Amino acid sequence: SLQMEVDGMEDEGPSQSEGVYVQSALQESLDLEMSEPVDNVCVDKEAVDKLTEGFLSHYLPDLQNSKRALQELTQNQLILLDTLDQEVTKFRECNALPDLNSLFTEAKVYHNKLVNIRKEMIVLHDRTTKLKKRALKLQQQKQKEALEKEQQREKELERERQLVAKPAKRT
Repeated sequence: SLQMEVDGMEDEGPSQSEGVYVQSALQESLDLEMSEPVDNVCVDKEAVDKLTEGFLSHYLPDLQNSKRALQELTQNQLILLDTLDQEVTKFRECNALPDLNSLFTEAKVYHNKLVNIRKEMIVLHDRTTKLKKRALKLQQQKQKEALEKEQQREKELERERQLVAKPAKRT
Protein backbone atom coordinates (compact mmCIF):
# COMPACT_ATOMS: atom_id res chain seq x y z
CA SER A 1 0.00 0.00 0.00
CA LEU A 2 2.94 2.27 0.69
CA GLN A 3 4.21 1.67 -2.82
CA MET A 4 0.84 2.55 -4.31
CA GLU A 5 0.72 5.81 -2.37
CA VAL A 6 4.17 6.76 -3.51
CA ASP A 7 3.35 5.82 -7.11
CA GLY A 8 0.18 7.90 -6.89
CA MET A 9 2.22 10.87 -5.67
CA GLU A 10 4.52 10.60 -8.66
CA ASP A 11 1.66 10.83 -11.10
CA GLU A 12 -0.14 13.66 -9.41
CA GLY A 13 2.92 15.71 -8.53
CA PRO A 14 3.26 17.55 -5.27
CA SER A 15 -0.03 18.22 -3.55
CA GLN A 16 -1.42 19.07 -0.16
CA SER A 17 -2.10 15.47 0.61
CA GLU A 18 1.60 14.71 0.14
CA GLY A 19 2.26 15.65 3.79
CA VAL A 20 -0.48 13.24 4.89
CA TYR A 21 1.07 10.43 2.82
CA VAL A 22 4.51 11.16 4.26
CA GLN A 23 3.10 11.18 7.77
CA SER A 24 1.19 7.92 7.29
CA ALA A 25 4.24 6.32 5.71
CA LEU A 26 6.38 7.42 8.61
CA GLN A 27 3.79 6.19 11.07
CA GLU A 28 3.71 2.81 9.34
CA SER A 29 7.51 2.77 9.42
CA LEU A 30 7.48 3.56 13.15
CA ASP A 31 4.81 0.91 13.74
CA LEU A 32 6.97 -1.59 11.93
CA GLU A 33 9.98 -0.69 14.05
CA MET A 34 7.99 -1.11 17.25
CA SER A 35 6.55 -4.43 16.29
CA GLU A 36 8.59 -7.55 16.11
CA PRO A 37 11.17 -7.61 13.33
CA VAL A 38 9.92 -8.86 10.03
CA ASP A 39 12.25 -10.72 7.75
CA ASN A 40 12.43 -10.15 4.04
CA VAL A 41 10.53 -6.85 3.87
CA CYS A 42 10.65 -5.48 0.40
CA VAL A 43 11.00 -1.71 0.39
CA ASP A 44 11.26 0.25 -2.79
CA LYS A 45 14.42 2.40 -2.60
CA GLU A 46 12.84 5.06 -4.78
CA ALA A 47 9.86 5.28 -2.44
CA VAL A 48 12.17 5.65 0.56
CA ASP A 49 14.14 8.35 -1.23
CA LYS A 50 10.96 10.24 -2.17
CA LEU A 51 9.58 9.92 1.34
CA THR A 52 12.88 11.13 2.77
CA GLU A 53 12.98 14.00 0.31
CA GLY A 54 9.38 14.94 1.11
CA PHE A 55 10.03 14.72 4.82
CA LEU A 56 13.15 16.86 4.56
CA SER A 57 11.55 19.38 2.21
CA HIS A 58 8.64 19.73 4.60
CA TYR A 59 10.51 20.02 7.91
CA LEU A 60 14.04 21.14 7.01
CA PRO A 61 13.26 24.83 6.22
CA ASP A 62 11.44 25.24 9.53
CA LEU A 63 14.25 23.49 11.36
CA GLN A 64 16.87 25.66 9.65
CA ASN A 65 14.88 28.80 10.50
CA SER A 66 14.57 27.61 14.08
CA LYS A 67 18.29 26.92 14.20
CA ARG A 68 19.08 30.44 12.91
CA ALA A 69 16.63 31.96 15.36
CA LEU A 70 18.20 30.01 18.23
CA GLN A 71 21.69 31.05 17.14
CA GLU A 72 20.59 34.68 17.00
CA LEU A 73 18.96 34.39 20.42
CA THR A 74 22.09 32.80 21.83
CA GLN A 75 24.23 35.57 20.37
CA ASN A 76 21.86 38.22 21.74
CA GLN A 77 21.93 36.53 25.15
CA LEU A 78 25.72 36.61 25.13
CA ILE A 79 25.66 40.31 24.24
CA LEU A 80 23.13 40.97 27.01
CA LEU A 81 25.19 39.01 29.52
CA ASP A 82 28.29 40.98 28.56
CA THR A 83 26.38 44.26 28.84
CA LEU A 84 24.95 43.25 32.21
CA ASP A 85 28.41 42.29 33.42
CA GLN A 86 29.71 45.72 32.40
CA GLU A 87 26.82 47.45 34.16
CA VAL A 88 27.37 45.40 37.33
CA THR A 89 31.04 46.35 37.21
CA LYS A 90 30.10 50.03 36.86
CA PHE A 91 27.70 49.80 39.82
CA ARG A 92 30.35 48.10 41.94
CA GLU A 93 32.84 50.86 41.06
CA CYS A 94 30.26 53.52 41.92
CA ASN A 95 29.48 51.87 45.24
CA ALA A 96 33.17 51.58 45.98
CA LEU A 97 33.57 55.37 45.75
CA PRO A 98 32.59 57.37 48.81
CA ASP A 99 29.47 59.44 48.60
CA LEU A 100 30.06 62.51 46.41
CA ASN A 101 28.22 64.80 48.81
CA SER A 102 30.49 63.80 51.66
CA LEU A 103 33.51 64.39 49.40
CA PHE A 104 32.32 67.90 48.54
CA THR A 105 31.54 68.61 52.19
CA GLU A 106 34.98 67.41 53.22
CA ALA A 107 36.61 69.48 50.46
CA LYS A 108 34.72 72.56 51.68
CA VAL A 109 35.88 71.95 55.26
CA TYR A 110 39.51 71.66 54.16
CA HIS A 111 39.16 74.75 51.95
CA ASN A 112 37.87 76.71 54.95
CA LYS A 113 40.77 75.43 57.04
CA LEU A 114 43.21 76.58 54.37
CA VAL A 115 41.58 80.01 54.21
CA ASN A 116 41.82 80.32 58.01
CA ILE A 117 45.48 79.25 57.99
CA ARG A 118 46.20 81.83 55.30
CA LYS A 119 44.50 84.55 57.35
CA GLU A 120 46.49 83.52 60.42
CA MET A 121 49.71 83.60 58.40
CA ILE A 122 48.91 87.12 57.19
CA VAL A 123 48.18 88.25 60.76
CA LEU A 124 51.40 86.63 62.00
CA HIS A 125 53.37 88.27 59.20
CA ASP A 126 51.95 91.68 60.13
CA ARG A 127 52.77 91.09 63.80
CA THR A 128 56.33 90.01 63.05
CA THR A 129 56.81 93.04 60.79
CA LYS A 130 55.57 95.35 63.58
CA LEU A 131 57.73 93.56 66.15
CA LYS A 132 60.79 93.88 63.92
CA LYS A 133 60.15 97.62 63.52
CA ARG A 134 59.68 98.02 67.25
CA ALA A 135 62.81 95.98 67.98
CA LEU A 136 64.77 98.14 65.54
CA LYS A 137 63.46 101.33 67.19
CA LEU A 138 64.29 99.96 70.65
CA GLN A 139 67.76 99.00 69.48
CA GLN A 140 68.32 102.45 67.97
CA GLN A 141 67.00 104.07 71.13
CA LYS A 142 69.31 101.97 73.31
CA GLN A 143 72.24 102.82 71.08
CA LYS A 144 71.30 106.49 71.28
CA GLU A 145 70.99 106.27 75.08
CA ALA A 146 74.29 104.40 75.30
CA LEU A 147 75.92 107.06 73.12
CA GLU A 148 74.40 109.82 75.23
CA LYS A 149 75.61 108.10 78.44
CA GLU A 150 79.08 107.75 76.98
CA GLN A 151 79.10 111.41 75.99
CA GLN A 152 77.76 112.35 79.39
CA ARG A 153 80.48 110.32 81.08
CA GLU A 154 83.13 111.87 78.92
CA LYS A 155 81.82 115.32 79.78
CA GLU A 156 81.87 114.47 83.47
CA LEU A 157 85.39 113.13 83.18
CA GLU A 158 86.46 116.27 81.34
CA ARG A 159 84.76 118.39 83.94
CA GLU A 160 86.41 116.46 86.75
CA ARG A 161 89.77 116.98 85.08
CA GLN A 162 89.12 120.62 84.82
CA LEU A 163 87.99 120.77 88.42
CA VAL A 164 90.97 118.92 89.67
CA ALA A 165 93.30 121.45 91.12
CA LYS A 166 96.19 122.36 89.03
CA PRO A 167 99.30 123.37 90.78
CA ALA A 168 99.96 126.97 90.16
CA LYS A 169 103.07 127.90 88.39
CA ARG A 170 105.45 129.89 90.42
CA THR A 171 107.39 132.33 88.69
